[in-house]
Amino acid sequence: MQRSGSAAQGAFVLAAWMAPHVIAAPLVGALATRMRRPRLCYLGALGGFALAIVALSTLVGRAPAPVTLAVALSGGACGPAVSGGLSSLLAVLVPPDARRDRAYALDAAVYNAASVAGPSVVGVVATLASPGMAMALLGGSAALGAALLGGIPCGAERQPYGTAADPVPSGGALRGGLVAGLTALWRVRELRALTAGSCLAFAGIGGLTATAVLLADHRGHPGAGGALMTAFAAGALISSLAVARWQPPCPDQRLIVTALCGTGLALGAAALVPSPAAGAALFVLAGVCDDPLLTATLRIRAAYAPPGTRAQVFTLGAGLKITAAACGGALIGAAAAVPPPLLLLGIATVQPGAALLYVCSRPRGGAHDGEPDKAAAPDKAAAPRARGPGSDPGTAGPRRDVSPPRPRPAVSCSRWWIRSPRTGSSCRPAASSSRRRSTAARRR
Repeated sequence: MQRSGSAAQGAFVLAAWMAPHVIAAPLVGALATRMRRPRLCYLGALGGFALAIVALSTLVGRAPAPVTLAVALSGGACGPAVSGGLSSLLAVLVPPDARRDRAYALDAAVYNAASVAGPSVVGVVATLASPGMAMALLGGSAALGAALLGGIPCGAERQPYGTAADPVPSGGALRGGLVAGLTALWRVRELRALTAGSCLAFAGIGGLTATAVLLADHRGHPGAGGALMTAFAAGALISSLAVARWQPPCPDQRLIVTALCGTGLALGAAALVPSPAAGAALFVLAGVCDDPLLTATLRIRAAYAPPGTRAQVFTLGAGLKITAAACGGALIGAAAAVPPPLLLLGIATVQPGAALLYVCSRPRGGAHDGEPDKAAAPDKAAAPRARGPGSDPGTAGPRRDVSPPRPRPAVSCSRWWIRSPRTGSSCRPAASSSRRRSTAARRR
């Protein structure tokens, strides 16, 4: 805005950055799964992410709009590796026990810490130096993340822990890998319910920033919207650290429902309370309730993702959530004329609605709370068996399984020569040990 004099170009750049997440997510996940060295995929994505941010810090307001939007699209295409792909590596790097649950909680804590510190540091640098310098700082932090990732063994480069590793697909076209994540999200009911509920909840959270700004201005405190969002992020950070230290005793499925309902209640109360201090406290409470949703989401994705699709499930799930957040922000922008308390009430209502959608979409009578669905685990007994005539869909006749021929039982006979019905050769069964001893005695 400082260079172009209008916020429209910044909005277009932000939309171009977020739009390709859901489109590029299957490709990023498929490449990370199929490559023998997945580290190269993540390093390339983080490097492209950093270069795009640095380029935008120079191009915005100076270069033609199509060039700026093209750079934003390319940087956004690398986003799924950052938002979801890196979290999928925890299932390979950490053993499948309580340490992995703590690792997911710490991952959520780092995410929330970045959401608190990032905007604050960027705001200070933009005030003291310039917005371009602040964006260059963001690009440098992404490049530092890529450098740190270079020392982490990823995927096939490390001996996996138990069932945590995803086998690298052998053969087949890349086209099958592109749809593997989407197929898993649809066929595994637990993943389907989780994706539907979290996307609906994130559609509401995506409009929370704009609603907080409008709410603060509506109540006579312009500029306090950033403080409300900082309070929300601080509450999420406190909650994530607490979850990492003390694991909740309830299953992840119940934790998701509780988190969504608690977030909705806190935001609904904040919409009704006119006091700024009470509103900030309720935003902190909403952040505390919101963070367990992210931790439980990461654990369920890792537990229910079918073998060979974990990276696709993580990247596609994150891309769908970011796209839902972008849609929520667009809806709030279109409804800016509505009183801000009503907008906040609408966002609060969406959260219990997401919990209800999750509960209604979950499998019933199949997987229990905290127990992976059978469809997500490989079933050795379900291996394809040989089929006989009529098994082909284009061949007439009923389907029937042709089992391998059973070995014929041995025939004990000492008087006759037996001819094999299969080979035609003749053989005589060996006599018993007692008969051999009696024959040797007679000869002597």
